[in-house]
Amino acid sequence: MARSKAKVLTCCALILLCLVAVIVIIAVLVRRKCPEETFSRAAVAADSKACSEIGRDILLKGGSAVDGAIAALLCTSIMNPQSMGIGGGSIFTVMDSSGNVKIINSRETVPTNVKPDMLKSCPKTFQLMSGSQWIGVPGEIRGYEQAHKLYGKLPWATLFQPTIQLAREGFPIPQVQGRYIPYIDNNQTQSLRKLYSDKNGKLLKTGDIVKFEKLANTLEMIANQGAKAFYSGRIAEDLIQDIREAGGMLTLQDLASYKATVTDAWVVPLGEYQMHIPPPPAGGIILSLILNVMKGYHLNSASLTGEQKALVYHRYIEAFKFANGLKKHIRDPRFMSEAMAKKFTEDSFASHIRSLISSSKTHDAMYYNITKSLDGMGTTHVSVLAEDGSAVSVTSTINHIFGSRVYSPSTGVILNNELSDFCGKADTIFPGEQPPSSMAPAVLKSPSKTLVIGSSGGSMITTGMSSTLMNHLWLGKNLKEAIATPVVFVDSQNAVKFEPKFDKDVIEALKALGHNQEAAKFFYNVVNAVEKEDGCICAVSDARKLGEAAGY
Repeated sequence: MARSKAKVLTCCALILLCLVAVIVIIAVLVRRKCPEETFSRAAVAADSKACSEIGRDILLKGGSAVDGAIAALLCTSIMNPQSMGIGGGSIFTVMDSSGNVKIINSRETVPTNVKPDMLKSCPKTFQLMSGSQWIGVPGEIRGYEQAHKLYGKLPWATLFQPTIQLAREGFPIPQVQGRYIPYIDNNQTQSLRKLYSDKNGKLLKTGDIVKFEKLANTLEMIANQGAKAFYSGRIAEDLIQDIREAGGMLTLQDLASYKATVTDAWVVPLGEYQMHIPPPPAGGIILSLILNVMKGYHLNSASLTGEQKALVYHRYIEAFKFANGLKKHIRDPRFMSEAMAKKFTEDSFASHIRSLISSSKTHDAMYYNITKSLDGMGTTHVSVLAEDGSAVSVTSTINHIFGSRVYSPSTGVILNNELSDFCGKADTIFPGEQPPSSMAPAVLKSPSKTLVIGSSGGSMITTGMSSTLMNHLWLGKNLKEAIATPVVFVDSQNAVKFEPKFDKDVIEALKALGHNQEAAKFFYNVVNAVEKEDGCICAVSDARKLGEAAGY
């Protein structure tokens, strides 16, 4: 009897082992079926290959998604310093391994000594706005500190080391950075020009070796002493002194009192997904409105055939025109009604906007309640998906190309010109207020998929993200194809601008419907995204900025 019982137990154990073996084999086979250029465990999509790889290496060392994102951002601050740096600010959308999503907002703030009539000096048309009067209180490092405190795994200093080494030893100027160096060649930016000049005083160019030695010293102090080293003590004193010498109004108290905020993400249902976005002053509500309007048209791959394609883009452009009319409602929640902003994310509001869109014509600016504002440019974005399923979507900026173009020679920091974001969107500004932004780092989650996505490009952030999501979620394109799809940009005056290679037949059809087409010199929409589906991870860094993702 006992022997029979032992046989039964042995058989059960063997069956169980066989089942485990089968499950392992199936898992291995499924993993092997992942397409080429995808990853099975984790990935980082930053603006450049070097920074994606630095973020990936941090993950390989056991770092969290936040650790990888911070390391990639620090790298970007020297690979694309025209776009972001520790003299700016950022917004993190962070999903932990259990699916909870938080927003860490370290966007710049209005300094205490702001001139009440400063907005009277705003230009009437878009231009690169240099000058110390536009500098906001930098929040970037406080954002990193808060994110690392909540979600970090590796030591703080470890995240800084790769960038400190690159900054100190020097590296060949990448093509994108080199493209923008001529923007600093004027008499107002002598200290910045000196940074980018050779021993003969000539501006460096793509391929030349550049070093950021003062910045390396600053980063090393922050790495060793923590964020407080930037916001008080020697670095703060040197930074404020340099800003004052440039005519700026920031004070030591402005730096010392800066705090990053942590809030819940706003959640917008989007088909099978829940889209997690940052609340105002970020631009997530504008993104959600565009997508909710287009969602109601029940798009599919057939929508891109024949006359249907022109109709899709007509409705899409109309949605953007209404969105432009609502941008003035994106304000720091301490200075506006949050309830009003939230209604823009609701399906009922999108249905109302959809009812105002005619399929056969467009309208003048008054129909969309447009008020004149200025378009922006710049920024960077990093998307990270870690092995444990946690994710980070973070957008960071110093605003325009090289920000204010005020360079602190004592600290190596390039300062933002973030206060210019109030131009055309506010009549008054208040100390401590955060400027409105198009930044909309997002995490989309369904029962079987995770999509981490964001964009850079100032006003074109919404353009890049909505185009990618519409093409990927509804129009049948894979992530890489959706990001590469030529976009149409509706500027703040409702002029329609088409990226090169946009469908010429559609352009003609849209002109026939009355849309005002204008030529655009540049397109700055750059989308970096990571998606996990069926155990395989696709990571795409936008080719428009010559980016390349990395993973394992």
